[in-house]
Amino acid sequence: MTIWQSLIMGIIEGLTEFLPISSTAHLIITGALLKIPDPDFLKTFTISIQLGAILAVVILYWKKIWSAWSLIGKIVAAAIPTAIIGLALHSIIKNELMENLWLIASSLFIGGIIIILFERWYKNKKKAPLSQSKEVNDISYKQAVILGTIQSLAIIPGVSRSGATIIGGLALGISRYNIVEFSFLLAIPTMIGATALDIYKNPTLFTDGQFTVWLVGFITAFITAIIGVKFLIRYVQKNDFQGFGWYRIVLGALIILFLI
Repeated sequence: MTIWQSLIMGIIEGLTEFLPISSTAHLIITGALLKIPDPDFLKTFTISIQLGAILAVVILYWKKIWSAWSLIGKIVAAAIPTAIIGLALHSIIKNELMENLWLIASSLFIGGIIIILFERWYKNKKKAPLSQSKEVNDISYKQAVILGTIQSLAIIPGVSRSGATIIGGLALGISRYNIVEFSFLLAIPTMIGATALDIYKNPTLFTDGQFTVWLVGFITAFITAIIGVKFLIRYVQKNDFQGFGWYRIVLGALIILFLI
């Protein structure tokens, strides 16, 4: 992988990590379009570069995290189901699911339909939300564990970790703003754990030259993730996610047509 390829991958990672469109799917598709060699390194790069985006969340939300210890507990509780499933299925995820473009395209397409249908149901439902929490810390431990379990669906590339978490939170009656923030925070232990596990399983993949390439992607992802986080926070104050649903459908359809 070249520096320029790493730069492109970093930009895409940072801008898509927290949007309900699956950053992993976008990185895999971009890697295929750029014809990046060394598939084993590319897979580890795709997973670990997300740490740059996670660092952006830590910096943007460190005051909120450390001001509420119960929030930390809820984030950890939510991360446990994903950790268990990810640990059990790591080899399948990396060696089979991440190589299956048909699966990725289908996940994008079907996920887009689900988002649109859910948003239309959510908009038209007559009863008030189940939760009127005004702060992200008002999410209960029970809701946190349920959200973590729903997030586990994102082991399938194309599903979108943030998308699954946000839709699940809205279904539980959590406000749109709060569930978006919680999805940001839940990404911290989830992606740190995923990266640590992958590097532990593949300790020899990073040579000196590859580490430099990775560092460029990491820094780029960090910078662009700040833009992505602030964009989504502003976006959800006035909009739902149907636009992202249509984007997923179009992208998924284009990939399917290309594969055909």
